[in-house]
Amino acid sequence: MAWFKRKKKGILTPTTDKKDTPDGLWYKTPQGNIIHTRELRSNAYVCPEDNYHIRIGSKEYFEILFDDNKFTELDAKITSADPLKFVDSKPYVNRLKEAQEKTQLKDAVRTAYGKMNGIKIVIACMDFSFIGGSMGSAVGEKITRTIDYALKHKTPFLMISKSGGARMMEAGLSLMQMAKTSAKLMQLSEAKIPYLSLMTDPTTGGVSASFAMLGDFNIAEPGALIGFAGPRVIRETIGKDLPKGFQSAEFVLEHGFLDFIVDRRALKSKLTHLLELLKS
Repeated sequence: MAWFKRKKKGILTPTTDKKDTPDGLWYKTPQGNIIHTRELRSNAYVCPEDNYHIRIGSKEYFEILFDDNKFTELDAKITSADPLKFVDSKPYVNRLKEAQEKTQLKDAVRTAYGKMNGIKIVIACMDFSFIGGSMGSAVGEKITRTIDYALKHKTPFLMISKSGGARMMEAGLSLMQMAKTSAKLMQLSEAKIPYLSLMTDPTTGGVSASFAMLGDFNIAEPGALIGFAGPRVIRETIGKDLPKGFQSAEFVLEHGFLDFIVDRRALKSKLTHLLELLKS
């Protein structure tokens, strides 16, 4: 069983060993409701009292979606380089190393294939814990190769987005991934292979402006922040207060940019139903 310790902003971070986390650990949602982490896991990391969807990563999404948590990871060794020798308050190479050590991930996306309710599927899932889920060259390359796999094997593709946007440490090379992944998705469309896009909290920046919004069905989890620039930046730029719930999944759905909002506990069955519709 995976055990978790609570971090601020509703993020659950895996502990290294069960013994590091005492039995009886509780999680408190922003609304003040308290739930035991074992119950939380059995409830797809959603608090039943207030429907609060806790931020989770690729490990948890793969566990929820792949049958019996069985899958084969693709391109697991791809990592970011530092082509610009970028330095801000610290060298980019140091940031990468720190993120890899902290998260035990190679970069901000993991990709894998397996079965979901018996249907073959390829999934790419972003991890916000890795430099804010930012999209650099490695992320774009892994997503592109995953789409190539879907094309070759004629397998539906699911993209789970969770990102602060393009990775500034790679500048224009990062922005190029928007066009690269979007062009590859056009090939998927032309081959009539289903593409489902799931937007989770948050989906912003270059990710929301490219592959996240290009699904045959665009789906979001309840309460997810979805937009290009963040609400604070927009508010300060225009000098006006924003509408209530601005950039929430519910606001985006109301204004016609989403097809569905799906509770994570119903996600696997809903995705399966959509794939069956697209096959018919």
